Amino acid sequence: MLFEIPKDITDYLGELDAFIEREIKPIQARDDNERFFDHRREHARTDWDNDGLPRHEWEELLREMHRVADAAGHYRFAIPEEFGGKNGSNLAMAVIRHHLAAKGLGLHNDLQNESSIVGNLVQVLMLRDFGTEQQKRDFIPQMLAGKMRWSFGLTEEHHGSDATHMDTRAVPEVRDGVAGYRIDGNKMWTTGLHVATHVMTFARTNGEDGKARGITCFVVPTDAPGFKVGEYMWTFNMPTDHPKCSYDNVWVPETAILGELDAGLAVAQHFVHENRIRQAASSLGAAQYCIDESVKYARERKPFGKPLAVNQAIQFPLVELQTETEMLRLLIWKTAAEMDTMTKPEVAVRLSDKVSMCNYRANRLCCEAADFAMQVHGGIGYSRHKQFEHIYRHHRRYRITEGSEQIQMRKVAGHLFGFMGG
Repeated sequence: MLFEIPKDITDYLGELDAFIEREIKPIQARDDNERFFDHRREHARTDWDNDGLPRHEWEELLREMHRVADAAGHYRFAIPEEFGGKNGSNLAMAVIRHHLAAKGLGLHNDLQNESSIVGNLVQVLMLRDFGTEQQKRDFIPQMLAGKMRWSFGLTEEHHGSDATHMDTRAVPEVRDGVAGYRIDGNKMWTTGLHVATHVMTFARTNGEDGKARGITCFVVPTDAPGFKVGEYMWTFNMPTDHPKCSYDNVWVPETAILGELDAGLAVAQHFVHENRIRQAASSLGAAQYCIDESVKYARERKPFGKPLAVNQAIQFPLVELQTETEMLRLLIWKTAAEMDTMTKPEVAVRLSDKVSMCNYRANRLCCEAADFAMQVHGGIGYSRHKQFEHIYRHHRRYRITEGSEQIQMRKVAGHLFGFMGG
């Protein structure tokens, strides 16, 4: 078939562009908020004397953007109408993420916090699909109002992709006549924990190490006795909001379980494919920005009296990057469109390899495009006065998070050689 983006999606991109010009850019231009996006961005965003955490002013600016985008009806685009959303499809979200990232850095779509005028809002849908009726009533309105924030506690200090070997344990325990669980263990890379009210904590409740069955998801309040936030890990991409945390005799009632007992990995995996395809689209958009800026600069810059663009040493690498960009774009659009025709279990069986292909190749491509953009621009490209270093630092982490390149290639190989199904 001829693949074209449906008109309703392209029309919506125009609506988003108008919204950015009308409401978002004036906020960015106000009160020297440009300091968060120009060469001062890393310093302006980072509280160096407070564990490298994001500055309050930076996070408040992002919250203001979210409020304005929500009031305009854009922030909840991807979630169902019952929660005030627009039932945004996977294809629409992929196209939007690509479009916004291709614009470069700005308040409309920031890389550092993965914050956008069109939110991902994963946890709302987790609650819809796995929460009890009471949890939905208690949590979802609070989340959408920005009064409840969850961190994600799966990775541990000694266990990353091998999550089924986690050290964290939860055992049944009755306290004050209430049935519940005692949790002991640790987590790492619990992003956003400095402002989180709860942590989605995955702990083994049954079974042997290495088995997917026997892991349960608990919603643990961050003020629970015995819960402690540890060291904030300073990363390649600052500021940091990725701490270690520990659980020492932390007790929660049975009502804190999200999903089925011993089936918590289904909760963890619930959005892996949607997140990966959107992440791939964002990386592709950022790569396109780097390519476009490099082409523009190569045509304008005239060392030795002639444009850089006439040199094949400049042309050919950009040709290679643009060629891969075009191929990946079609694969991402096609995969996202196919996802919209399937249930989540069907996607896991039939499309997970294609999603992984899109994700790891797009993340790698973005890093390659940002790196070459620095080279084309020379000294100024290496400086913070261009966006390339920021794009590189951010998207370099994508080659590790959401499943490392190697994990995703393993997924593709499993499908290719018949070793695995989902």
